[in-house]
Amino acid sequence: MKLLTVIVPCYNEEEPLPLFYKEIKKISKELEKEKLDFEFLFINDGSKDQTLEVLKNLSKKDKRVRYISFSRNFGKEAAIYAGLENSKGDYVTIMDADLQDPPELLKEMYSLLINEDYDCVGTRRVTRKGEPPIRSFFARCFYKIINRISKTEMVDGARDYRLMTRQMVNAILEMKEYNRYSKGLFSFVGFKTKWLEYENVERVAGETKWSFWKLLLYAFDGIIAFSTVPLSISVFIGLFFCLIAFIAIIVIIIKTLIWTDPVGGWPSMVCIMFFLSGIQLFCTGLLGAYISKTYLETKKRPIYIVKETEESIKK
Repeated sequence: MKLLTVIVPCYNEEEPLPLFYKEIKKISKELEKEKLDFEFLFINDGSKDQTLEVLKNLSKKDKRVRYISFSRNFGKEAAIYAGLENSKGDYVTIMDADLQDPPELLKEMYSLLINEDYDCVGTRRVTRKGEPPIRSFFARCFYKIINRISKTEMVDGARDYRLMTRQMVNAILEMKEYNRYSKGLFSFVGFKTKWLEYENVERVAGETKWSFWKLLLYAFDGIIAFSTVPLSISVFIGLFFCLIAFIAIIVIIIKTLIWTDPVGGWPSMVCIMFFLSGIQLFCTGLLGAYISKTYLETKKRPIYIVKETEESIKK
């Protein structure tokens, strides 16, 4: 029997968890015909509701249910890494507890993985139905930008929901960086990937934990993690404005020598100073963002800290 590990990051998911467990349990029964066994690995990412209690009850009822509970909220990236690091399966998949990742796709994903020459079967949304228009617009812009400035290809609409071989999982675990951007890491390791497309599915219960600003910062982290082009852009911006300033000085000197025109235009001068100061601060901040990521990496802090697991119940 081959083993498939289902990793489920959880943060305040007490409402959808029973519904998710019911659906994934049904899919696991159907895949038993393929001589495939399951383990369900839930990562409690410092939830403040009754998520941990729900996981404890599920673990008592079903020996296949495992859970890891963090000492505090470390973020979804840390939860994904913890799941991959503690998974035991020959195959590993990552799914959200809100059922936005359709469990029924798992059957087709597994069939493609074992019957065709693929190391990973990923999923991508072809529509963003139910999302605010501005959020969808910026998401599309992000993928266009990141694919232009990064050598690592990012697929528009790609989800964390994917089925991977153990070889690919081990390759991802080799990258132990503190500042993680999993969508980029999945692409960076390579391996042959098949993409399944599906219509967007809304949450069955609870509320999303990803606000517009959190997603914006997450996208910014992705750009910093997989491209140094912004630093090059800041250099060219600096050179461009130096050239403009040099030309402007020449024009002022010639104008003064020929027409003896006194220096004027203080309001415009102040505006120009503010504009250039803004450009300088932007470039300095951009450089600071890269330095801060380097600073965090050098500290070698753990990506996550475990408070308890399902083994705690047995003691």
